[in-house]
Amino acid sequence: MSEKTSNASGGGIGLLGALFLVLTTLKLLGKITMSWLWVTAPLWGGLALAAAILVVLAIVVGIMALVDR
Repeated sequence: MSEKTSNASGGGIGLLGALFLVLTTLKLLGKITMSWLWVTAPLWGGLALAAAILVVLAIVVGIMALVDR
């Protein structure tokens, strides 16, 4: 009997990757005038959001530790 295995990962660039490519293309063609900071935001935006959530969580845990004293 032969076993069939699939190694499909369902990868791809995703929504943020596609948005980055569209914004980069439009910026290079001169169709949009937004800053490169915002053009690259889809690349670093998720990381910045995760870092902000971790900072807020650390503050809440710190406050709870002070209250429990």
